[in-house]
Amino acid sequence: MSSLVIKNLRVGVETDTGLTEILKGVDLTVNSGETHAIMGPNGSGKSTLAYSIAGHPKYTIIGGTVTLDGVDVLEMSVDERAKAGLFLAMQYPVEVPGVSVSNFLRTAATALRGEAPKIRTWVGEVKAAMTKLNMDPAFSERSVNEGFSGGEKKRHEILQLELLKPKIAILDETDSGLDVDALRIVSEGVNRVKAESNIGVLLITHYTRILRYIKPDFVHVFANGHIVEEGGAELADKLEENGYAEYIKS
Repeated sequence: MSSLVIKNLRVGVETDTGLTEILKGVDLTVNSGETHAIMGPNGSGKSTLAYSIAGHPKYTIIGGTVTLDGVDVLEMSVDERAKAGLFLAMQYPVEVPGVSVSNFLRTAATALRGEAPKIRTWVGEVKAAMTKLNMDPAFSERSVNEGFSGGEKKRHEILQLELLKPKIAILDETDSGLDVDALRIVSEGVNRVKAESNIGVLLITHYTRILRYIKPDFVHVFANGHIVEEGGAELADKLEENGYAEYIKS
């Protein structure tokens, strides 16, 4: 059983006028086996939360704490956070020319496991995971995200999730740019990993369509840098019907 505990987290970014506060006191706990959906309008701080937890240098921690199983995440380097069990699927995954998907994945697995997986076993793991995601085996020899379509990038993110099996997965707008078929396949991948590994999921999205496939246990509405309403899956239905206008006004 693992827990990601966020208490009164305040985060800012440097602008032309100085440090601008984006997150203004966020409290949230994600436990193993739970799926939390973070929803809200553009600019509300959803992605800032994701990248702050992951350790992006653009964001300055002003106050508050983030712990994973009682250990201070904010004191860890980016790679230490990954080794501790945090995983971030980015909205816009970066290209890594010259590094093949297969080498990238094996290097990541080696870092997490402390030793390189045996080639024969590893090849079998990768092929099995790719088959589940309807991915062509030739995909593994392409450079990471170079020339990938939006759907291919997101499937690659979920391929990493399948193989690395973190404690807590943060998915930043994983549904962005996906057609109906790709959305279903990616969502099934998330559900499969959760069922097999009992991971905790923090799912950031604007829209409810992905929540038809990945059922949230909790929904949190973000506005103006903090959580303004919380509830169960029914809250997502309310947002689908009414939008975010009432929260922006407040």
